[in-house]
Amino acid sequence: MSEILRVEHLKKYFKTPRGILHAVDDVSFSIDAGKTLGVVGESGCGKSTLGRTIIHLLEKTDGAITFSGRDISEVEKKDLKALHKDMQMIFQDPYSSLNPRMTVAQIISDPLKVYKLCGRHDLEERVLELMDTVGLARRFKDAYPHELDGGRRQRIGIARALSLDPKFIVCDEPVSALDVSIQAQILNLLQDLQKERNLTYVFITHDMSVVKHISHDIAVMYLGCLVEKCETKALFSKPLHPYTQALLGAIPRINSEGGARRPIILRGEISNPIDPKPGCRFAPRCPFADERCSREDPVLKEYTPGHFVACHNLKQVEKKVYGDT
Repeated sequence: MSEILRVEHLKKYFKTPRGILHAVDDVSFSIDAGKTLGVVGESGCGKSTLGRTIIHLLEKTDGAITFSGRDISEVEKKDLKALHKDMQMIFQDPYSSLNPRMTVAQIISDPLKVYKLCGRHDLEERVLELMDTVGLARRFKDAYPHELDGGRRQRIGIARALSLDPKFIVCDEPVSALDVSIQAQILNLLQDLQKERNLTYVFITHDMSVVKHISHDIAVMYLGCLVEKCETKALFSKPLHPYTQALLGAIPRINSEGGARRPIILRGEISNPIDPKPGCRFAPRCPFADERCSREDPVLKEYTPGHFVACHNLKQVEKKVYGDT
């Protein structure tokens, strides 16, 4: 597998009246071409900010980003257009992300016009091809977004992202605003497109069942930091970080197969991401926290081959939750 994206010590901070908000704090990972990295965590943990910073919709505070072997950490405004041809985004709300004054055909063709990829005579046929690709009936080409349901609107957003033939797409909760039956259709469409075009995804979601279905690897975020990263199968069969165990423990199960033996119930106050104090940010809610956790930041380390965890007391947690293994 060839690596297409590498993120190293990425940080994105925001100035607020109360101090500096650490939205993304020292995040590192890599993705191979044609694969999907699922990014999961509670609302407000920095998932969407991470995705937008990677593709330079937000300017990073610090860190390095390498895409297709090229350092794109510092990109001047004049070079963003070329970068965004290869790096696109599918947004969460398929209504607010579409211009209500433009028809379906105008929305999909807009990037093609901006990048001058089609002549006037080829433009309509290219739009119809993209509509076919995402399963959107051609009869809707002159419709406006408000005339369509959520699933069809999201297909417009996917077609728009595909119009430039990108290599990499950030999917920012693309199915969270849709009914469950429509979610499955969109997820299957994204997987089919990935196989056909060798697309690479960062798939952002708070839904563990969705991320299990679509991701090859999963990164778990908590208050701007990665706390666990591994293959999807490994995460669901044996989550190691207490926060991941709590997330999976909250999923209703028909049987007790997989996951932690004893569900972890989160209690306590969430740490303040504004000017955070030293120490593990999960410590106030963690039943395994000790004095070291409150004063020393944990580092994401490889605990077993391919399984990275940021926890000071990992061996004790594993023994307590899973017993002797």
